[in-house]
Amino acid sequence: MLNTPETNDKPRNARLEARVSSDQKDFFQRAATLTGRTLSELVIDSTQEAAARIVQEHEVIRLSREEQVAFVSALLAPSEPGARLKKAVQSYRQKAGL
Repeated sequence: MLNTPETNDKPRNARLEARVSSDQKDFFQRAATLTGRTLSELVIDSTQEAAARIVQEHEVIRLSREEQVAFVSALLAPSEPGARLKKAVQSYRQKAGL
């Protein structure tokens, strides 16, 4: 089981229910038995691992070497703003009273 803030010694006072077919439940129970866990433990552990993977995939940006170089280059030597951006800044400053 993953050790995340969501699993650190917090009381289990929320309930989660799901409807599954009898075949699915039997299959999940078989997997739980094979791993020496209860059905609830298997479902909770598996769901926690899947959720952690999904969150990481959406929060971590992975770049190829070429993309890394382009990103760092853009940070170190940004291009000059174009005419449209300069006009937008000027418009914003006028509206904001800056």
